[in-house]
Amino acid sequence: MATFGSLSDRLTETFKSLRQRGSLKPADIDQTVRDIRRALLESDVALDVVKSFTQTVKERALGEEVSKALNPAQQVVQIVMEELEAILGGTGRRLALAKTPPTVIMLAGLQGAGKTSLAAKLALYLKNEGHTPVLVACDLQRPGAVNQLQTVGGQVGVPVFAPQPGSGVGDPVKVAKESLRHATDKLHDVVIIDTAGRLGVDEEMMAQAAAIKKAVTPDEVLFVLDAMVGQDAVNTAQAFREGVDFTGVVLTKLDGDARGGAALSVKGVTDRDILFVGTGEKPEDFEVFYPDRMAKRILDLGDILTLIEQAQKAFDEETQRELEEKFRSETFTLEDFLDQLQQVKKMGSLQSMLGMLPGARGMQEQIDQIDEGDISRTEAIIRSMTPGERLNPKVLNGSRRKRIAGGSGTTVTDVNQLIVRFEQAQKMMKTVAKGGVPRIPGMGPIPGARTKKSKTKKKAPRSGNPAKRAMEQLGHNPPSAPSSGSSFGLGS
Repeated sequence: MATFGSLSDRLTETFKSLRQRGSLKPADIDQTVRDIRRALLESDVALDVVKSFTQTVKERALGEEVSKALNPAQQVVQIVMEELEAILGGTGRRLALAKTPPTVIMLAGLQGAGKTSLAAKLALYLKNEGHTPVLVACDLQRPGAVNQLQTVGGQVGVPVFAPQPGSGVGDPVKVAKESLRHATDKLHDVVIIDTAGRLGVDEEMMAQAAAIKKAVTPDEVLFVLDAMVGQDAVNTAQAFREGVDFTGVVLTKLDGDARGGAALSVKGVTDRDILFVGTGEKPEDFEVFYPDRMAKRILDLGDILTLIEQAQKAFDEETQRELEEKFRSETFTLEDFLDQLQQVKKMGSLQSMLGMLPGARGMQEQIDQIDEGDISRTEAIIRSMTPGERLNPKVLNGSRRKRIAGGSGTTVTDVNQLIVRFEQAQKMMKTVAKGGVPRIPGMGPIPGARTKKSKTKKKAPRSGNPAKRAMEQLGHNPPSAPSSGSSFGLGS
């Protein structure tokens, strides 16, 4: 995720210099706070939020919890993380659902913030949670808005209530009222109302939003903010809160904002929690917002919990049990390899997944070099093989490899590299089956794996860097150089 990239870099550099001091003097704290203040301001965080944040950090850093700490620098990092959690929303909250269905969710925001796409993402999320949502087209002003909602609704398999053609025709308040009766008749337990936006906050937009809100009495009014707009997005949210009010915030395009000022400011300015974030263009690129996890990402401490949740959603338990049996019996084939690749694709971008590992900023150059197209090319190569070749790659002689390369639109070298990588994967699975620790070339042991203690080897010293120490605890060592080739069979 590009979000907070520049802020994370600045804070990481600040704490690096802080850890070089054995003890901390008030002057060291002052310099650290100044560096943090500068980093936040350059990330477009609201001035009032920056003042409050740095003042709290300074008071706590000068207090007894740091002066009496065995590792003062580490304690300062802990304080900064806790205060980041606080300005991001503290414990946060989840979506409020009505005790008696349907739950009514009204989306509001400026034109171009991504409300319509966000409506489909939210509908898909709720559908996967076991709900039966319906999308309601109340943006009857923007040309093509109704058709767009019907298109994205069809993509996620959620019905759309659109009795009016839109493009300047129809009464949005009437449509909103009728949608409640429609939802009750069709047994939809969640109604998501997509409303019209403007290029800027004006009286007409406020009046229409207020009229819809009064007509349907929504359980949630979510203000949709474009994170890439930065501080202007927060100012808009504040103006809308004063005019109509809302209960929560959804940030869109968070993956395209390297500064993160909107995310860090909106809670402090509006006193409303961020509930969800959009992290890409696909309907699946949508996450529940957890302040504590985001604070760890900013400080390069990783987000393992989100990574685990994504894996649990993508990987079928029954399939995994069958796969484990194949590992133990050493019958893992290219067909199984293909199934695994397809499940990995369901988890999303490889770069975003690796970015959730502790210390990922230290591996940023290697992560940036990952070609997401490798998986698709690997799939094409395997699909160009016959069933017999997938079961027994040893039969792949020169002529067969040439045929496969031609059928998949790749080269013989690509096919050769895939076979080599597959054989390495087989060896890794055999190691796991025997209780050993698998190693990825250039990246050390797989994170989370337990290693056997050596009687002759001295215990490695613990790093003073919290991010590196978290990586050490997970059994992960940053690579000294990029590994040759790709983990998915093709060269980089």
